[in-house]
Amino acid sequence: MALPMSEGVGGSRLRRQLESGGFAAGEYVKQLSQQSDGDRDLQEHRQRIQALSEETAQSLKRNVYQNYRQFIETAREISYLESEMYQLSHILTEQKGIMEAVSQALLLQAERDDPALAGRRAAADPHSNPFLPLSAKEAAASEEGRQRTLTTLLEKVEGCRDLLPESPGKYLVYNGDLVEYDADHMAQIQRVHAFLMNDCLLVAAWLPNRRGTYRYDALYPLDGLAVINVKDNPPMKDMFKLLMFPESRIFQAENAKIKKEWLEVLEETKRNRALSEKLRLEQEAPPRAALPPPEATNPFDQEDEKEPPPEEETVVLSLEWIQELPEDLDVCIAQRDFEGAVDLLDKLNEYLGDKPVSQPVRELRAKVDERVRQLTDVLVFELSPDRSLRGGPRATRRAVSQLIRLGQSTKACELFLKNRAAAVHTAIRQLRIEGATLLYIHKLCHVFFTSLLETAREFETDFAGNSGCYSAFIVWARSAMRMFVDAFSKQVFVFESKDSLSTAAECVKVAKEHCKQLSEIGLDLTFIIHALLVKDIKGALQSQKDIIIEATKHRNSEEMWRRMNLMTPEALGKLREEMRSCGVSSFDQYTGDGCWVNLSYTVVAFTKQAMTFLEEALKLYFPELHMVLLESLVEIILVAVQHVDYSLRCEQDPEKKAFIRQNASFLYETVLPVVEKRFEEGVGKPAKQLQDLRNASRLMRVNPESTTSVV
Repeated sequence: MALPMSEGVGGSRLRRQLESGGFAAGEYVKQLSQQSDGDRDLQEHRQRIQALSEETAQSLKRNVYQNYRQFIETAREISYLESEMYQLSHILTEQKGIMEAVSQALLLQAERDDPALAGRRAAADPHSNPFLPLSAKEAAASEEGRQRTLTTLLEKVEGCRDLLPESPGKYLVYNGDLVEYDADHMAQIQRVHAFLMNDCLLVAAWLPNRRGTYRYDALYPLDGLAVINVKDNPPMKDMFKLLMFPESRIFQAENAKIKKEWLEVLEETKRNRALSEKLRLEQEAPPRAALPPPEATNPFDQEDEKEPPPEEETVVLSLEWIQELPEDLDVCIAQRDFEGAVDLLDKLNEYLGDKPVSQPVRELRAKVDERVRQLTDVLVFELSPDRSLRGGPRATRRAVSQLIRLGQSTKACELFLKNRAAAVHTAIRQLRIEGATLLYIHKLCHVFFTSLLETAREFETDFAGNSGCYSAFIVWARSAMRMFVDAFSKQVFVFESKDSLSTAAECVKVAKEHCKQLSEIGLDLTFIIHALLVKDIKGALQSQKDIIIEATKHRNSEEMWRRMNLMTPEALGKLREEMRSCGVSSFDQYTGDGCWVNLSYTVVAFTKQAMTFLEEALKLYFPELHMVLLESLVEIILVAVQHVDYSLRCEQDPEKKAFIRQNASFLYETVLPVVEKRFEEGVGKPAKQLQDLRNASRLMRVNPESTTSVV
């Protein structure tokens, strides 16, 4: 129903009326009912209100969308600013730590160079710096106090009797309560109390039923501990992460101030630990003996002197990059800089390559070997099938190359092939099954053989210098081909109808063509796909043979031995074309006047069916199927030949007998030679069974009244 012309004015008035503060719906409806002139006016009012409601809803949607877009832009800007502030804070914290470390190092160096300076500073303020030398009595008292405090605190922790500081030098630096959270789901796990000592961090869990008592949870040496600040993301805030590869734990402090104290004291304690370890190694390093000045000797007297034994070379481990190597490896592993970590290891191995093995070298090797195990675990996890399989085989190159550089090419090969097997399996499983079998097989072959080709090329690139790994790739390719054949056979030979041999032949042909593409990289897997498909193809051939035999027997049971009348010239022309495509070029001599064919319908139908079976079977042929195909073909031909033989011996009517003899001549002189010739062309060698069958039929033609059937 069309609205009146005054709808715009009426709509504005209605809008103002509905938006007024004193609007009463009941009064409005009552007044509208009294003023309306029947159903037509009420329908018009209803349409106006409905149009106004839709307009209001659209306006609200636009406003919501506009506000949402502005909210997203604002949130993005805030995120950028927050990230920049976080980076700036991290840089400032690092700069502060570096300056403090430099000042401490310079102060210690100055005090070692000038003992008087250390004495004056100690006299001025003996407690201003804990690193300044104290008197023997004060040092003993301070050491005893630290020991007593640490012992008192650790006695409250159950399960750490063996951790009590028996060796001197261990003392408590900082401690406090924290709350541990799950790293994946950010769910609260437990309350803990952390004890930071000068060489390790002890984490103890609260005992809920015993006040002031804790239970030992974990102990982490500071050498392998990395501290990472966690950006606040409300409601999760005031958190920091402790990374002890492969383990990581997240803790929450009480407030931002305590979190800052924890971060600062952890970094400071780690620096002091590294500095003290560096000083210890410098003190333990034996000084080099000064070479004596050369003496003026007679060069002719040196012939009888024995050469002195070569002086043992001392390995200098006090270099800065060697002292910081374990921590640098931890940082590289935490930041996933695998190449940098392996470069550091290569640098160390090159430096220590021809150096003698001493106790400090063994200790350094032990620390480095632990990082190598951690790095290996990370690289193994990168190649695990649980990781994302996107990116193709090139996505694994980084982890594989680093494992090979670490001397673990065998493990790299195994993990690479497992990763690619999972990727191929996932790609096949995610492939949508189409209604048309041939279309699905095209997609399946494209996905599988493309993945196999990419994997082979990537394998050749990554393991070019490891020829021993190629046998593992061949074994993997065979297992991958078995996975492909399982999916192929399930769709072609199980889901597809049993009588569709032509579809199976086309699908196998497609698979063979894709398989030949691998030969361009020197990989020929055709024999594998033959071996895996031989059972299914043999079953398909035998099933199709049984169908043809049953159909032929059924037609033979209804045989009347009459000429075919195709009714129209078009049908006759179509039959000629079908026979020509089957290889029967002399079919015209069996056609009569008009649309008549001087052959039986049973013999013509058998010829077409037998030749079609032969053509489709030759597409599936490979040497393992030779006898199966030949025996099936002989069984099919025998059904028709024996039926003609039986009809000749049993028929008494001379005209029908002459017609049967004409059909027999067509079978023996035309069809059998075509079958024999086509089989020899497709296989490459003649078949003795077909020759014997043709010779037996020739004997039958010579003596058609013989009672001996063709076998």
